[in-house]
Amino acid sequence: MTNTNPSTNTETLGEIVIAPQVIETLVAVATAKIDGVYSLRNKRFADLIGKKADGRGVYVHQEADKVVVDIYVYLTYGVSVPSVAIAIQETVKDNVFNMSDIVVDEVNIHVAGVVPEKTPKPDFKELFDEDFLDAD
Repeated sequence: MTNTNPSTNTETLGEIVIAPQVIETLVAVATAKIDGVYSLRNKRFADLIGKKADGRGVYVHQEADKVVVDIYVYLTYGVSVPSVAIAIQETVKDNVFNMSDIVVDEVNIHVAGVVPEKTPKPDFKELFDEDFLDAD
């Protein structure tokens, strides 16, 4: 007889591996949707010239048994920097866990600058330049 309790089910279905780039993309999309975030910022020159923009401005790494995320952002002028940073931290932790079942232990926000209100915000698709954002 098969055990129907999912928490104690001993049947093995196989391994699920989620690439770090997937986590970076989840973090980047969640961050870009927060009110007050103007855009993400690349930390390294190599990121600027790379063809892929997945996770632009987002760096995921593991320290011991902890998953740590560093996010580099530009904020819109006039917003409360601590409030926006906390919103990013909470949203990123929730979204990554809900979409991947991975617990993010630390979300470090690096505010690279503040952009004046009159500067047009980049289109969401320009931030990522990826086909996965197409609804078609």
